[in-house]
Amino acid sequence: MHRDVINFCVVTKTEFLITTSVDGHLKLWKKQDNGIEFVKLYRAHLSPVKAVSASADGQLFVTVSDDGTAKVFDVVNFDMINIITLGFTPHSCCWVHRRGQAGLLAVSDSTSGTIKLYEGRGDGTPLETIESLHRFPVHVMAYSDRYDCVISADEGGFVEYWQPSEPFSLPKNVSGLWSYKSETDLYEFKKSKSTPTCITLSPDSSSFVTFSLPDRQIRMFTFLTGKLHRKYDESLAAVQEMQQAGTAVYKVDDMEFGRRLAIERELELPGPDGLVPGRWSNAIWDESGAFIIYPSLLGIKVVNTVTNRVVRLLGKDESNRFLNVSVYQGAPAKRNITTMAMAASANPILADKAQRDPSFFSTAYKRPRFYIFTRSEPDNKEGERDVFNERPTREEQNIASAVPVALNGPSPLANSATIHTTVGDIHMRLFPAQAPKAVENFVGHARSGYFEGIIFHRVIPKFMIQTGDPLGDGTGGISIWGREFEDEFSDDLRHDRPYTVSMANAGPNTNGSQFFITTTATPWLDKKHTIFGRVISGLEVVHGIENVKANKADKPFEDIKIVNVDVE
Repeated sequence: MHRDVINFCVVTKTEFLITTSVDGHLKLWKKQDNGIEFVKLYRAHLSPVKAVSASADGQLFVTVSDDGTAKVFDVVNFDMINIITLGFTPHSCCWVHRRGQAGLLAVSDSTSGTIKLYEGRGDGTPLETIESLHRFPVHVMAYSDRYDCVISADEGGFVEYWQPSEPFSLPKNVSGLWSYKSETDLYEFKKSKSTPTCITLSPDSSSFVTFSLPDRQIRMFTFLTGKLHRKYDESLAAVQEMQQAGTAVYKVDDMEFGRRLAIERELELPGPDGLVPGRWSNAIWDESGAFIIYPSLLGIKVVNTVTNRVVRLLGKDESNRFLNVSVYQGAPAKRNITTMAMAASANPILADKAQRDPSFFSTAYKRPRFYIFTRSEPDNKEGERDVFNERPTREEQNIASAVPVALNGPSPLANSATIHTTVGDIHMRLFPAQAPKAVENFVGHARSGYFEGIIFHRVIPKFMIQTGDPLGDGTGGISIWGREFEDEFSDDLRHDRPYTVSMANAGPNTNGSQFFITTTATPWLDKKHTIFGRVISGLEVVHGIENVKANKADKPFEDIKIVNVDVE
């Protein structure tokens, strides 16, 4: 897909999917009657793509980056048609013109509240400079084609309405629009000390929805009155409370919930490149304007705003934390022109071409690929579901070269292993007959040196100790095959005693490299985690690791590492 983490995915009115990544690359994909087709790759920027925008008619697309440029694309002809040198570091961008009009682009400055307007196909000279509208850097903008009005929000939590023409103030020709901000609920973000990560208008511009950090609230506002219509609480406190009370729309087991909670906390922290992944989260509307779709800790929620209920939860069993979502709801094979004879006929081919193919597209945390949710079955029903077309990482190449037997045929499976740690040795018996794939995966990693230097990243007294993640935070690790592999359950093996060695996962058939050792009987894990071994010696080492001091995320304050693993 991409060679680095994808941060934005946008579906245009012209039935194109556009994805961007933090290495500055952009890819165009065309929606087909069955899936999508890759069209073109652009190495658009030398630094991370900071913001993107598609025009109301889907003809134009723009990206801005910290390199101080805006790249303008003709979507239908998949061509880069302009490079605008801004002369400042941009913070956000938005097309602010109606269908059929010349492309007018608004770009905000990351160091002040200034917004500059440019001609999309022009020479890069600002047409207008708006300095008095905001006092803080504007990080999100949305344009209403119906009312010819822009909604913008800044880092200070202030939301403004303005018309992209002189005098760049509240539109006066919109009937029923509020006159004084004190009449509205637009101070909601300032009161809650939060900032919206997105502003998305409904198809008829009657409402707009926002997601905000750090309070993690989904808010729906009525456009004309500026009044808060609905609010959904996705804060960590609310999610934890519902998990403990059993009232969540989907309940995950405690171990998996703890892993997801740790990822949620990471979303608000800047990465090595200075980007905050949580800022990519968004909330969108479906074409009817009756449903909103947004990613959450449990998966992608589809909420009926009329009945106020979650009607669908997508990706709830997946190990990924979805972030930026987009939706396609058209009929890609439908002809542009339908005659009376065609409409009246009972031709099954024409009927098939008129069938809609709704698809959800989503990025995920720390993932270089995007994900598609659709009603269609995979192309190869007998093979793997996922399509991997990106170049293997250096880690995957090292594993493949170190363990060629994993690709060329079955390898001799070991019956025992010794985990040498910085606090002692743990001897374990393996079960290749009951869990051949899990044992082969463990042995392959052990022989390649994959586990060397990996820490025990999670310890819970009277429960278990967990390791096998090269990232050390519970979110990493792959199998020797470079993909997740299926569960292996046996009636002969149960979590009915301590010192059971099992695969950690994020749901059914999501095994990678992480595993854990229980320190008590855990029968609720039966048929959920693959058992592939048991500790037979070094029990005091297991308990020593179990009882070390750890932080609130159950990570030991002092690292305990695997030195190496011997297998026989």
